[in-house]
Amino acid sequence: MESVRLTTESLAVLAHPLRARLLSELRRDGAATATELAGRLDTNTGATSYHLRKLESVGLVTDTGAGIGKRRLWEASTRMHGWDRSDFAGDPDAEQALNWLVRHYLDQISGRYAEWLDAEARWPLAWRDAAGMGDDAVHVTAAQLHELNAELSAVIARYARAGDGDPAARTVTVAYLGFPQDPTDVPTR
Repeated sequence: MESVRLTTESLAVLAHPLRARLLSELRRDGAATATELAGRLDTNTGATSYHLRKLESVGLVTDTGAGIGKRRLWEASTRMHGWDRSDFAGDPDAEQALNWLVRHYLDQISGRYAEWLDAEARWPLAWRDAAGMGDDAVHVTAAQLHELNAELSAVIARYARAGDGDPAARTVTVAYLGFPQDPTDVPTR
């Protein structure tokens, strides 16, 4: 499965610092054992195993079945997950969990981009020219912004595996944000 929509239950499980990091690590670097993940994330194997089972209970990670003995090999169940804020409207606990999760993801993206900036001088110019960031402004309705996000997601999905089999290809994080420039200018409808 390519994507899963978060439910109130899966959001409650995922909105935890170690669980969110475990899922991100499995998505970024592929299948791993609890011991390998504990080493990468500087935690202990017991905690890692416990939290992997919690993620498994809501379908975000799976045991590949390829482990040996008690050494289970875990992988992310999907490439990504999504939600609409309206999925959790009126549920204060879910809204707070989603707010934490979104801020956590923003921090992770910011940190990974800073790592790229520190390392980019060692990369070929073609990669340095292709990577980067930009911003622009569009004047749209909420419905048009939703449509824009859907179109951007579709473009990214088309490129998700475009480099498979090419040794020159690298996995690239693509992040985009769409939000009102003036958060104090709240519309009436």
